[in-house]
Formats: sequence, C-alpha cells, structure tokens
Amino acid sequence: MKYITKFFWLFVGVLFIFSGLIKINDPVGTAIKLEEYFEVFSTDIAPFFKSLEPAALFLSIFLSALEIVLGVALLVRWKLKEVLWLLLAMIVFFTFLTFYSAYFNKVTDCGCFGDAIKLTPWESFTKDIVLLVMIIVLLMTRRYLQPFISQKVGATITALTAILAVGIGWFAYENLPYIDFRAYKIGNNIPTLMKPSAPLKYKYIMTKGGQDQEFLEYPTDTTWTFKEMVAVNPEAGPKITDFNVWNDEGNYTQEVLTGNKLVVIVHSVAKADTDDFERINALIAAAEKEGITPLVLTSSSAPEFELFRHEVNLAAPYYFADHTVLKTIMRANPGIWLLKDGTTKGLWHHNNTPTIDEVKAALAN
Repeated sequence: MKYITKFFWLFVGVLFIFSGLIKINDPVGTAIKLEEYFEVFSTDIAPFFKSLEPAALFLSIFLSALEIVLGVALLVRWKLKEVLWLLLAMIVFFTFLTFYSAYFNKVTDCGCFGDAIKLTPWESFTKDIVLLVMIIVLLMTRRYLQPFISQKVGATITALTAILAVGIGWFAYENLPYIDFRAYKIGNNIPTLMKPSAPLKYKYIMTKGGQDQEFLEYPTDTTWTFKEMVAVNPEAGPKITDFNVWNDEGNYTQEVLTGNKLVVIVHSVAKADTDDFERINALIAAAEKEGITPLVLTSSSAPEFELFRHEVNLAAPYYFADHTVLKTIMRANPGIWLLKDGTTKGLWHHNNTPTIDEVKAALAN
C-alpha cells in the first residue's frame, strides 16, 4: 500500500500540473470552452450560468493556475490534508462536467488537455473517475506521505508557483499561446488539412434477432438490419471541416487560400480592441505596396462592420466566416493571419502587430 500510495501521489500531482499547464498555455481557448459549458447549463440547469460568461477568462486563468498550484503543493506535500480535499472537490466538479457532457452529449470535447490531447466525453469521464479513486485512496493513506521539506519551504514554493502560473496565463492572453496545438498553426497548409489524409474506411453495425454484428462490407443477407456506420480510421479524416469564407457575391474560400494574403481577423466588433488599429492600418497599406493582398474576416453583420470599419479607418475588403472558426484560428480580437498559398506563415496578436519587414521575412521563410 505504501508503494501504491506513492505512485498515486506522483501520478496525480504530475497530471494536474500537466493539465493546468496545457490549459494556461491557451487561456482564451479554455475560456471559450467554459463559455460553451455555461451556455449549455444556462439552458439545461439554471439561467444564472449565463451570467458567468463575462468571467470566463478570469475563471480560465484561475482554474488552470489552481490545477498547477495544487499539483505542486501535492508533490512537495505542503498542507497535504487540505490540498487533497481541494483536489477531491475539483475532481468531483470535473467528473460532474464530463459525465454531463458524455451522458447528454452536450459538449463533445471537455477541453481537459486543451487542443493538445483530444478526448471523447466518455474517455474524459473515465479519466476523472480514475483520478477520483486515486485521490480518495491518497486521503485514506496519507500517513505514508510524510513531509520531506519544512512547511515554510513548501509554502514558499507553492506561493511562487501561484504567481508564476498566473503570470504565464496573463502573458499568453496578452500575446498568443506559447505552443500552438491548433490546426491553423504556423506551417500548416489549410487546403491539405481540409482533405482526408487517406481514404476513409467504414464498418457496418448490423442487427438481427436482438444481436449486433460488425461487417467490413455491407452484407448481402437481407435478414440483417442496418444500425449504424462507423469509421474504422477516423484519424484519416479532414482535420479542418468548417473553414468557409463568403460575402454577398458568393464563396471566397479558395481565393483566401491562394497567393499571399494578409488577413485581419475581427471576431466580433462588439468585443474588438481598437487600440492598435493605427499600426494595423499602416501594415495594410504597406502590404498592398508589396503585392500582398489584405482582407478582413469577421463574424459580425455587414451593418455592424460597416460602422466599425469607418470608426477605425480600416481600408480593406471584408468577408464573413463562422465566429467559432475565427476564434479557433486567432485567439486575439483583432489579430493578423498571414497566408501563402493556404499555408500559415504567421500569426500575430494585435499587441504584437508586425512590421512589413517581419511579414516579408515570414513569407520568405
């Protein structure tokens, strides 16, 4: 039991730190996932969850930092009993979220490990059940985890971890994720990711006499009744399925993915930061002189955007795209996305609006 306890102690501590670091690497992405939960809960459980949406970013950084802090505190065995009870409360909360998502099929990706590791709702729920059991065991057998450093040193390490974690999260918010796990990251070719990487193969689930059976080819025996078709190699499917650009004249997707394009992304004008548009406008003018086509993508309506672009003097043609897709591509509002024949060559937060020389260097790279 002593060795089992120590294994659980190490596993739980490291996993919470890893999970927190993955999420705090991309606090905006974590906030988007929280907003998705709040939307579902406001409809299914109680309307007050909708009021939590403005606090999603704060909760994103706070909860991610808390995971890291509790993981470190567990590993250094500081305030072990209190830390284990807090971990238990957190994992009970996460278990409820993942069970709700899995059972009611409401949020198909829990965001437990951000965009780095995708888990199905039932996989996430299973993971949380395993952690729940481990933490309960640790609470019952914590006598085997005697302190190996003073409580004062443990408190100092935990406090420094908290400051560092919050700082990491805030810096990522004010810039962009340190490590990009998204399909639109620098170096990825969007048209390629919009196609299957290999021919998709399927198996057929058929039923007869109350019994299910799998077939790799559709059975010719008509006594079998079709139940469902399941992909055998789903990982070969397109990684990007929802990228689409349009305006009143029609679809503009292929045009965006051809040639050198400087794309200014404005998720929605209601929440757009307007402080850096002077630099963005200067970059647009310089790009046009260099033969780089500037354009704007937004999910706001045409009347809203017409008013907005005159307010900030944004002199570039604009097109429309799905709000969720734009937030996936760019975690800033606004942000700059540089494309060369559909390949992402640069992504910049508006706080780090590049110079035309930086844009040219990125295209040449």
